[in-house]
Amino acid sequence: MKMITWRDRLRYQFDKSMAAGPIALIGWLAVISLIVIVIAGLFLALTGITPEGGEPVSFIEGAWESLMRTMDAGTMGGDAGWSFRGVSLVVTVAGIFVFSALIGVLSSGLDEKLDELRKGRSHVLEKEHTIIFNWSPSIFDVISELVIANQSRRNPRIVIMASKDKVEMEDEIADKIADLGNTRIICRSGDPTDLYDVNIVNPQASRSIIVLSPESDYADSEVIKTVLALVNDPDRRKEPYQIAAEIRDAKNAEVARIVGGSELQLVLADELISRIVVSSSRQAGLSAVYTELLDFDGSEIYAVEQPAIVGKSFGNAVMSYDTSTLIGICDTDGVVHLNPPTSRPIAAGERAILIAEDDAMIKLRSGDFEVDREIVRPPVHHQPTSERTLLLGWNRRGPIITQELSRYVAPGSELMIAANTPGLESVVAGLSYLTENLAVRCAVIDTTNRAALDALDVPSYDHVLVLGYSDDMAAQPADTTTLVTLLQLRKIADAANQHIGIVSEMIDVRNRNLAAVTRADDFVVSNKLVSLMLAQASENELMAQIFDELLDEDGSEIYMRPVTDYIAIDRPVNFYTVTLAALIRGEVALGYSRAGVSGHDPRNMGGVVVNPAKSDKVTFGANDRLIILAR
Repeated sequence: MKMITWRDRLRYQFDKSMAAGPIALIGWLAVISLIVIVIAGLFLALTGITPEGGEPVSFIEGAWESLMRTMDAGTMGGDAGWSFRGVSLVVTVAGIFVFSALIGVLSSGLDEKLDELRKGRSHVLEKEHTIIFNWSPSIFDVISELVIANQSRRNPRIVIMASKDKVEMEDEIADKIADLGNTRIICRSGDPTDLYDVNIVNPQASRSIIVLSPESDYADSEVIKTVLALVNDPDRRKEPYQIAAEIRDAKNAEVARIVGGSELQLVLADELISRIVVSSSRQAGLSAVYTELLDFDGSEIYAVEQPAIVGKSFGNAVMSYDTSTLIGICDTDGVVHLNPPTSRPIAAGERAILIAEDDAMIKLRSGDFEVDREIVRPPVHHQPTSERTLLLGWNRRGPIITQELSRYVAPGSELMIAANTPGLESVVAGLSYLTENLAVRCAVIDTTNRAALDALDVPSYDHVLVLGYSDDMAAQPADTTTLVTLLQLRKIADAANQHIGIVSEMIDVRNRNLAAVTRADDFVVSNKLVSLMLAQASENELMAQIFDELLDEDGSEIYMRPVTDYIAIDRPVNFYTVTLAALIRGEVALGYSRAGVSGHDPRNMGGVVVNPAKSDKVTFGANDRLIILAR
């Protein structure tokens, strides 16, 4: 074994101090400067060397002269006498070295600090901020919705943490979102599943937290681990968090709920989209209703206590609002009851679940109201008939759509699945669905090919659904393929001189307007809907529970039904009358959809009106429909 000498120890200690960073380097430069100044001062004092014609100097005076020449090389310009000039030259050269090194150290230290800031690893000290973990295409819609929600708040902040470069995140947000209003975005780079990194964004002081599903093969596992890091942090706050998390596979939902407990609202992305696709395929325009309820730019769902309706029956309470729509009750145990029996009394401490344009608009009507009972029609019962549905395209939501469709349709219905997906036959053979209601067939075809589509006899189907190939393609190529398919379907419909009911999934909301030329009946923008749901869940602790019931076939669902089933349309009618006609059937009227509406439609509502003022009169047409909440 080699013997460690004192030189080795000195070198080791020197190396350690040099590795300590700029402060240590500055310290060493100060030591070198002090040594040079002391030696020069002693030398001048002991040798008596002075400027030409000058008097001998003391140690203090000599040290001062040396210090001046160390700091300013120009000081020696006025020196006289070669001996004194020689000493000054040595001191000045040493000073040049020291200060040059000092500038280099400071510059290097500043660069290191800027690099550290660029990495986004500094701790966030914000309070009452919204945190978004992970990065996905949905993040831009989430931010856009939160910006709208933050308009009435003071100094709102959104803090984002993802395994992505901080500057890249900031640049992409600046490119995709033109107006952030009064909201400031703060980005941090880190691992959202790491306990230390999670604490960088200061969740203890946050008002809400959104956990997006990352673009990885183990997305759900990463989401669950992030939630685990939040709720099981030993240093976490005592108050509960308000967490909204996106889970793709419903099989992982139970584990996520165990981890997050009552602090977590789950958004089952694939189930949400699949159920809305199925509902919209059978009732065109329904996706616009869900979008209206989910976005912050229009009517929203609120859960607030309303002492004025305590003791009233639910039916009477519904008629008590003009500019708001009462749709349910949240009991004192936190359980949501949508469209409860009209005779159910509202108890103290229960919260009313209402649709309103703003929480300031939630107030009871003033004065009496009129109801035209003469035009209210008795309940009409339509016998369900079998249906034929064509599903073009395939992705991971296909099995859920098949299962959901089999629960809605009448026995004897058919589903034809056609997609350019290898191994489709084996996938379809393993699908789980209600075989007593639905017969499923499949074919592997190019869904953008006109001849292949003609061979399917598209006009013979009652409904056509178009899914994007999002499992195998990025968002833009998948939407491009969908657009080509829709254009081919439009040509087929024109050639047959027949309307074909088409509902299409779009992944990127920016392609929604491009698809308008295809004249499809409805579009379900998957990323947009998930983003809206997450944003709403971060603001409303009951939102996930409300939509679970809205999209559950055993709960109260939203339907689009002919207005003529409820009232006569031979005269203008206010919405109080429509509301009463629905209550007689044990239903709640949410709004209406006007047929054949054209013109400027920036929000792509397609004639859908949610939460109309009940006192306003409307003249309905024969093809108009009511938006109904019913069991």
